[in-house]
Amino acid sequence: MERFKPITFPWPLRHGVSRFRRTDVPAAAALSSAPLSTNADAADYAPPPASTTPDVARSYQGNFIEQLFDKVTSSHVSATLLSLVKSPGRALDFVSRNDFRCLDFRTQCLAIAVVSRHSSPKPAVQLLKVTVRSKIGGGVREIFDELVLCRDRLKTKSTILLDYLVKCFCELGMADEAVEGFYMMKGKGFVPKIQTCNSILSLLSRLNRTEAAWVIYAEMFRMEIKSSLYTYNIMINTLCKEGKLKKAKEFIGCMESLGIKPSIVSYNTLVQAYCFRGRIDGARMVMNEMKFKGCKPDLFTYNSLLGGMCRAGKLVEASELLREMKEMGLNPDVVSYNTLINGHINKGDLEMAFAYGDEMVKEGNTLTVYTYNVLINGLCMENKMEQAERMIKEMRKKGMVPDSVTYNTLIIGHCRCGDAKKALAFHDEMVIYGIQPTLVTYTALICTLGNRNRMKEADELFEEVLRKGMKPDLILFNALVGCHCRIGNMERAFSLLKEMEKTKVDPDEVTFNCLMYGFCREGKVEKARELIDEMKRRGIEPDHISYNTLISGYSKRGDINDARKVHNEMLSIGFDPTVLTYNALIRGLSKTRDGDLAEELFREMVSKGITPNDSTYCSLIEAMTNLNNDTEKSDA
Repeated sequence: MERFKPITFPWPLRHGVSRFRRTDVPAAAALSSAPLSTNADAADYAPPPASTTPDVARSYQGNFIEQLFDKVTSSHVSATLLSLVKSPGRALDFVSRNDFRCLDFRTQCLAIAVVSRHSSPKPAVQLLKVTVRSKIGGGVREIFDELVLCRDRLKTKSTILLDYLVKCFCELGMADEAVEGFYMMKGKGFVPKIQTCNSILSLLSRLNRTEAAWVIYAEMFRMEIKSSLYTYNIMINTLCKEGKLKKAKEFIGCMESLGIKPSIVSYNTLVQAYCFRGRIDGARMVMNEMKFKGCKPDLFTYNSLLGGMCRAGKLVEASELLREMKEMGLNPDVVSYNTLINGHINKGDLEMAFAYGDEMVKEGNTLTVYTYNVLINGLCMENKMEQAERMIKEMRKKGMVPDSVTYNTLIIGHCRCGDAKKALAFHDEMVIYGIQPTLVTYTALICTLGNRNRMKEADELFEEVLRKGMKPDLILFNALVGCHCRIGNMERAFSLLKEMEKTKVDPDEVTFNCLMYGFCREGKVEKARELIDEMKRRGIEPDHISYNTLISGYSKRGDINDARKVHNEMLSIGFDPTVLTYNALIRGLSKTRDGDLAEELFREMVSKGITPNDSTYCSLIEAMTNLNNDTEKSDA
């Protein structure tokens, strides 16, 4: 920024300043909303007092402007800005010393136009953001047109000011406005700079608006805007997001034919896309091509491959790749080791996970909170809760702060082990340490309390969620509805359904399956049957659990004919019976003492490749025993 030098401008002598102030800003800082004009009317301007000659004025320091800024009109500010056209640094200093937001729309645009001549685009873009956010000028069209007028008044052929406007929209994430600005530039016969086009393409790709990105790219081609390496990289990423990996690979070939050498970013984007889709061989081929073309793979390349291999469960290959990295002179980083640790934890191999943790430290890397969270999760999955708790103490000794994931992992682990007391204790601890419990925290605790019929405490936790202003999600609602249905508290379950409607959380098949289970548990199978119709009315498709619940309800009540009707309905819409379906039917037949039919169903399920479980055999034995008892009584 150029150093500010005192400047002179017309002094308002004859008129008070109140009529020039905007009414929507503090009076002390307000400036005029009078029409923008470069020529002062006689009534608005007067020569400076005799005592304030130019020489005297030039002796004032920076505070001279600050003292006068709240006493001048927009015309005065405009005149000053126009006098600084060749000194954009001084113009920036002028608006920076005072409240740019207090200027009227036209004066703001003029200030931006003058500052846009600065060597750095950042000041003009930042000022544009203020104007766009304030919305004092209206929409895109109004701002664009005013900037065009300012450009004309500055008698410049450069369109950089309009490029900055589009860049501003992109940085604010306003994709539609950025696209509109692009087409408005085209409509005026202005050709956007490639950097501007890249900003739009990058934003659209980031928002997964890939179709719109291709439309803009085609428009660039028609306007003969030459693509840069960055442009090609954006479009390669766009193709990868669309899953068109073959075309993305061809795009790299197209770049080369045009004399543009693909960068490591070009190749890494493709490697990552192949790995994300589990196509490790394809990723390997791209990496080999990189090497052949003289582009040396980096840590990102190898970490992408490590991630893909670990997700695919190819841990032996991942270990070999780690050795390859070291042979290539690349030192594996925290991401490399965390990826391997997580991969082994997902496979249940705690020993190797901790071995990589030790190697990570030995190689000079520090265990991160993420590392600890992964290891704690592995211990919790193996029900090794004491070791998991020791790790959180180890974190604190090292000065590391456990986060909500750390605590949620421990809480879920204790809930899985049935230790509600410990789970609640960790909830209290996380609150003490200032860590906000999440919906995951509350859902785990509510499930655990519900399983122990401690529904009063579960409901209190739910109320705590509402009291904190958190919006319960579907998973939390379903957990609480399920707990109440399990103990037969249907009134409370339906009140929660109304609460879901109130908070605009749509119920799903799980919600209704819980309600159906609650009714069937009480023998009210007809009410459960009505819920199937309610689901369909809401556009929710009943699943095999819905039908199995009904079959079980009818069978439990001894209504085997109704159970068989539901079973046939289930088959007619394409659901295959499961072991639960057959168990429910066989259990019903044991009540009706129809052992022959139960045995027939048993043979049917085996023939369909469905493996019977203990419940199947118990129901079948009961049915056969009842049949034999009836036969003996008949013989007697």
